[in-house]
Amino acid sequence: MLQRLVIQNVALIGQAELEFSDGLNVLSGETGAGKSVILDAIDFVLGAKADRSLIRSGEQFCSVRAEFLSADPRIAGLLEEFDIEAEETLVLSRKFTADGKSSFRLNGCAVTAAMVRRLTSILVDVHGQSEHFFLLKESNQLRLLDDVAGDAVAEIKKTLAGQLSERRSILSDREKLGGDEGERERRLDILKFQIDEISAAELREGEEEELTAFREKFRNAEKILDALGAVRQFLSEDGGSADTLRGAGRSLSAIVRLDERYSALADRLENAAAEAEDIADTAESLLEELDIDEREAERVEARLDELRALKKKYGGSVAEALAFLGRAQAEYEMLSDSAARFEQLGERLKKLDDEIYGTCLKLTKARKEAAQGFTKRVADELRTLNIPSPRFEIAFGEYTRDDVPHATSEGLGSVTFLFSANAGEPLKELGKIISGGEMSRFMLAIKTQLSAVNAIGTYIFDEIDAGIGGKTARVVGEKFCRIAKNVQIIAVSHLAQIAAFADREFYIEKRETDGRTFSCIRTVEGADRVSEIARLIGGDTESETARRHADELLANAAAYKKSLS
Repeated sequence: MLQRLVIQNVALIGQAELEFSDGLNVLSGETGAGKSVILDAIDFVLGAKADRSLIRSGEQFCSVRAEFLSADPRIAGLLEEFDIEAEETLVLSRKFTADGKSSFRLNGCAVTAAMVRRLTSILVDVHGQSEHFFLLKESNQLRLLDDVAGDAVAEIKKTLAGQLSERRSILSDREKLGGDEGERERRLDILKFQIDEISAAELREGEEEELTAFREKFRNAEKILDALGAVRQFLSEDGGSADTLRGAGRSLSAIVRLDERYSALADRLENAAAEAEDIADTAESLLEELDIDEREAERVEARLDELRALKKKYGGSVAEALAFLGRAQAEYEMLSDSAARFEQLGERLKKLDDEIYGTCLKLTKARKEAAQGFTKRVADELRTLNIPSPRFEIAFGEYTRDDVPHATSEGLGSVTFLFSANAGEPLKELGKIISGGEMSRFMLAIKTQLSAVNAIGTYIFDEIDAGIGGKTARVVGEKFCRIAKNVQIIAVSHLAQIAAFADREFYIEKRETDGRTFSCIRTVEGADRVSEIARLIGGDTESETARRHADELLANAAAYKKSLS
């Protein structure tokens, strides 16, 4: 339950601290005094979206701290998951600054908004005018019905989830095997074409580089001939470098005996002459090799074009094309031998679809069984809320085995809440027929039935008494009392009949101080309680009639609460 709420700089509230009781807590006060601001502050700390309008004018930030008491093992599990130490009191705080920055802390540790929302969805159930729209969505109606059905539906949905997971796996395996028989044959044809095309090309690593080098030689053949011819001419023709080097060596022959250095120099000249002659012979050989005909050049160019086309189709390089060939051959082999496996998967899929259809039927049956008792109980509650002839039914959409491919973890078919508030009027979809006041009572009837099954510790109601009064208002107060036996309730109310049932009441009023307006909050006790109930009855807190009526309302409420003990 929510034990304490500390608010700073939220709208008209400068500073406030509220200590809630574990039963029914009622927020009352004049219109516009700031009652809903307190609920906005609770929403804020629970992780709702925030904007700068929430910050009190003239301030740079707003903050809210909420302290909860909860022994729910789900809370302990989440704290362990978040790596946050569990304590007797769960302290959640949020600060929002004027520059739009928001920060959360849980038991002193920084946490994200997503983590906060996961936690607070277990702690608090907020009901306001927007929840009317929530219940008008069929997906939410289904979720509510499943909450009512409890473990009976949860176990079936768990089985269904496993079956659907297996179905997805089978479909994936079948897809790998080529889908249906026709699709598999088409895939085999494509693979055979690709394999034949790459294989016929007889690709090999390094070929492209060799062909490119050949092409470059052919394109530069004239330059090569000129260069090699010049080398041969300068080195080997009469009077060339080789002859010159040998002539120089002969010049030293007469003195080589006179000094070893002369002899060494002569040897070097002889070696240089031999190297020059060898270079000239090599140039001659290269010239002879350079006999390239046009047909060979055309073949090389065509082969390079072929390689470029294959690379573009199969991976960008010869290596990638060869790797593609390997994969295609492996897939072709698998698909060629997959008929038996494909048939086996097909048989399992048929049986599994039968099982899924059967599970969906069980799920619908369990929901229908839960719906029968639930709709009757809600209708009974509505009668006590001054709707004398309510009819509430849940319609279930039809489906067949052919719909199994569309099954989800929620099963097949749909649910639609149908309602009629008046005798003789036909049932219609909830959102098309129910009025605002009826919707408030309808929601309260729903909450009364859910309070014992959803394990949430705190219910918050924002003006659920809208559009009701008199005897109905008293019944609403009694419903609150009954719900508050199991969970804590925090409710904004304008009705004396409801406020009289409060275990703790807070009065919110606006005051001006130094030219500024503040919302002030105080706990109403003792004689002040009588005055506030009298104000709610008629506005005149000094009226003896109003005060006697207030005393009577408080006495009757106390007697009713005692009867529930």
